[in-house]
Amino acid sequence: MLKHKEQRVGILVDVSNMYHSARNLYNRRVSFREILLRAVADRKLIRATAYAIRTENQEESPFVEALSQQGFEVKMKDLQIFAGGAKKGDWDVGISIDAIRLADKLDVIVIVSGDGDYLPLVSYLQNNKGCLVEIMAFRKTCSSRLIEEADDFTDLGADKRFLIYSNEKTSRNDKTLRTNKPSDKNQINDKNQKQKISIKK
Repeated sequence: MLKHKEQRVGILVDVSNMYHSARNLYNRRVSFREILLRAVADRKLIRATAYAIRTENQEESPFVEALSQQGFEVKMKDLQIFAGGAKKGDWDVGISIDAIRLADKLDVIVIVSGDGDYLPLVSYLQNNKGCLVEIMAFRKTCSSRLIEEADDFTDLGADKRFLIYSNEKTSRNDKTLRTNKPSDKNQINDKNQKQKISIKK
């Protein structure tokens, strides 16, 4: 896909999806700074938002501060804990709503996630809003249909710069991200994706 400096770009990062993909595949952490640099690609950055889950112990402050210093607006959501101990924390609907609200001000929307639940959103942005949609994710855990439908795809696993290589033990701040693992549904059955787009103001 041709990229040029006049394109207005919005970047939406599903932090939990990226965190768990990197941990499961490489036992590494993600360099969100490098992701932001690649996503912008010398174009006009209008908005960069990182969507994360608030932990039970609320130890996320240093992590949020780090993302903010890197240029992200950070949105937090409480971790849902159900009877029986089941936990849920995802931003699918919230990211979709923000993308649709921003679309009229953007030429390109970069979704940093491999979750196949974003397929309806990608289609809507392309066909109804006239936006180009780029996907950045780890190919091994990314929905194959999401890759096919995107106007451009960046495989984060193909370049070491997107991973943090360190012998240090995982920081306490990483607990902010340990909520909802990217499910295997992305690789198994894209045909049964639910239509999750909901437009609210």
